[in-house]
Amino acid sequence: MSMLLEVSGVSVSFDGFKAINNLSFQIGKAELRAIIGPNGAGKTTFMDIITGKTRPDEGRVIYGDRSVSLLKMSESRIAQAGIGRKFQRPTVFEAQTVRENLSMALRNKRGPFDVLMYKRNAEGAARLEAIAEEIGLTDQLIRQAGELSHGQKQWLEIGMLLAQDPRLLLVDEPAAGMTPEEREHTTEILTNAAKTRAVVVVEHDMEFIRRLDCKVTVLHEGAVLAEGSLDHVTSNPEVIDVYLGR
Repeated sequence: MSMLLEVSGVSVSFDGFKAINNLSFQIGKAELRAIIGPNGAGKTTFMDIITGKTRPDEGRVIYGDRSVSLLKMSESRIAQAGIGRKFQRPTVFEAQTVRENLSMALRNKRGPFDVLMYKRNAEGAARLEAIAEEIGLTDQLIRQAGELSHGQKQWLEIGMLLAQDPRLLLVDEPAAGMTPEEREHTTEILTNAAKTRAVVVVEHDMEFIRRLDCKVTVLHEGAVLAEGSLDHVTSNPEVIDVYLGR
C-alpha cells in the first residue's frame, strides 16, 4: 500500500516535558486508523503537528504523492494540501440551513476569488446532494443547523470537511455524546470516507473502535506503544498496564 503520510522520529517538548517522544507513524492513501491512548499520551499534540499548529523539535513529516515536508508549511497551506481536521465540538453555522452550511464548505474549497464567481452550477448542486446523502442528512437540508441533534451536527461538520475533499481526515472523538443509532451511522460515514481517503479517528470509546474494525495505534507518553487489530493491542500486557493501571 502506498503511503499518504509518514511521520518519523518526531519529538516535541513543552517546558521540558516531552509531549511527543521519537514518534513514528504511517498511513496509506485509503485507510481507516484508530488512535487510542490514555490522557496525556500525546494524541492531540500528534494531530497538532500534522496540521501545522505545533512545530516539532526534530523529526520528519512527509505527505502526499510528491513527498512534501509538512514541517515547512503553514496551517493554511496544509489545509489546502488536503488535510482536514474535525475537533470534538461541532462548529457549524447554527443560523444557516444544512444546505447553506454545505454550500459554504464547497465554496471554500475553490479559494477566495471564486466565491464572487460562484454560480450554483449543476456540478456543485450534485456534489452537495451526494454529500448530504453520504452523511445521512438529505431530508434535513432545509433545516437550520441549530435545530439538529448533537449527532446530526457532527455529521454535518464531517460533511463540511468532505466537501473540501481532503485526502487525510483527522477526527477527534466523534462518538462522544451520541445515541447508539447515531454512533452506528457515524461508523458508516467514516468507513465509507476511508474507501477513498485516509481517515484517522482519535477515540476513547472501545466499543466504537471495535465497530470501526480497523488497525489501531496505541500512544503512550508520546510514542507508539503498540499497533495492530484491536484484539491484538488490547491483549498486549503493556497496553493493559497503561490502560488499566497497576
